[in-house]
Amino acid sequence: MTTLTWPDASLSETLRRSLVGPGAPFETTVEDVLGAPMEVFANRPRTILEILRSGAERFPGRPYTIFPDRTLTFDSIIEPVTAIAQAMSEVYGIEKGDRVAIASANRVEYVLAFWAVTALGALTVALNGWWTGPEMAYALELTEPKLLLGDSARLARLRSSDLAGLPVLCFDSDFAALEAHSGAGCLPSTTIDEDDAFVILFTSGTTGRPKGAAISHRSTIHFGLAMQLRAAEELAKQKNAGVEVVPIEHPVTIGASPMFHISGLTCSLVIAPMNGQTIVYPVPGRWQEATHLELTQRHRATAWTLVPAQLWRILEWPELKRYDLSSLRFIGGGSAVWPPELLKQLAAKLPNVRPRLALGYGLTETNGLGTSLRGEATYQHPDSIGSASPTVEVQIRDPLTKEPLPEGEVGEITLRTATTFVGYWADPDATRKAIDDDRWFHTGDFGRIRDGLVYLEGRRSDLIIRGGENVYPVEIENRLVEHPGVAEAAVVGIPHPTLGQEVKAYVVAHGPGTLTAPEIQRWCAEALASFKVPASVEFVSELPRNASGKVLKHLIGNPAADSGFIED
Repeated sequence: MTTLTWPDASLSETLRRSLVGPGAPFETTVEDVLGAPMEVFANRPRTILEILRSGAERFPGRPYTIFPDRTLTFDSIIEPVTAIAQAMSEVYGIEKGDRVAIASANRVEYVLAFWAVTALGALTVALNGWWTGPEMAYALELTEPKLLLGDSARLARLRSSDLAGLPVLCFDSDFAALEAHSGAGCLPSTTIDEDDAFVILFTSGTTGRPKGAAISHRSTIHFGLAMQLRAAEELAKQKNAGVEVVPIEHPVTIGASPMFHISGLTCSLVIAPMNGQTIVYPVPGRWQEATHLELTQRHRATAWTLVPAQLWRILEWPELKRYDLSSLRFIGGGSAVWPPELLKQLAAKLPNVRPRLALGYGLTETNGLGTSLRGEATYQHPDSIGSASPTVEVQIRDPLTKEPLPEGEVGEITLRTATTFVGYWADPDATRKAIDDDRWFHTGDFGRIRDGLVYLEGRRSDLIIRGGENVYPVEIENRLVEHPGVAEAAVVGIPHPTLGQEVKAYVVAHGPGTLTAPEIQRWCAEALASFKVPASVEFVSELPRNASGKVLKHLIGNPAADSGFIED
């Protein structure tokens, strides 16, 4: 049995004690977390509201979020958040444990509403802004919010029958009244436990319906501290190696991820007050290379967090050299193993960030924490997803027996960490399947451990990762077979040069010549977000299966697979 933990063998005991030993900046200890002993940070905030208040005290006057139409500083945000929280409480009866849904692009009202909901001890239901009306309606039915807020574009996708009397406030016309609400000038004094959930973020599931992952205060705080510890570790190693290190006095990043994602909300917006990081947001709309680069230059951004598809597009942008990117010191990302060619292009075109590259593997359910690679290790082991992040235990387990496997054997990646989510909202069966009695989270992803590093062998349930978005084929397949002309369907991911993967559907029609690819795509677009709509559709006479009837997706389109049932 092999269990990976932080730190690896490259960190001396003296350095380890200086980072996490008694009295150290990131002192760790072992405590009970929801029934299981885990390594935790001893001197941690207990709620994310403590992070917000601390940021206001430590960084007064410094910009927290910069939007095209408004800037919030770390101290100026407190007053509007307080007013909005009081309005939500007094006008709409929002109290601890209630849910408030938000359907919106990144905008200043989203930030204010989120923090106001959190201040009341309620939960933000972060609806995916790319969802269709039926997808949003399902999430509302699942979480039963007392209030829905959003921008006009997203709210327009919902029918009155989807709302069933739910109060709705539009950011474009109704929100100003909340902020204008008068009352006491301090945040509500709601009693909140660190294991209370404050947000529900959605992740697709093998049943074809999105599941709501309830994320706690403890989970997000531990993610932020783990990231700070990992950065401090790399800084100490560079100093010990005689590398001159110039600290970043004012970190600035570009908000390239949506707030309804773990990367854009808990891993960015929420933890920014920990180190005074300013987040600059572009005008809502499709992500554009020129906009990202122009904002980087104008605001002297020090860090980017991107998915591979975004970085590919930037590096291939014809006018890249026109922009002054000398302030850029760090690039982080995840969602997939970064191709060696991408790393090669990054080193050639942005050499100043090569020593400060950080890639990670994590999931919504672990608040983005799992394994990570930093610095030169990303170039030395480009096919790895890294070593265990601080406070994380990693095991590879037999998917059937659930027993840990020895080094080198392929099995299911399991993680145990204080950042693990509370559970799936209103879905105890799915929660029990995902988290065992010892709080090990079973990712469903397959990998192996070799020489202290984890290697990803396959994503769960044929997961397609398109431009950083997780796409589960079963959800699309369920929609396809609802079409009266479709007998069977199978969806797979096919390689794409910048998105990583693209969605392709194989369709068996009820009769020859009765369907076309555009018709299939229109049918999917009526009920699914655009990134889930198949980019290509191929009609086949049958789908290859094994003796038990399972569709063998790796044989679809293979002439040898035309004879019905085939053994694995």
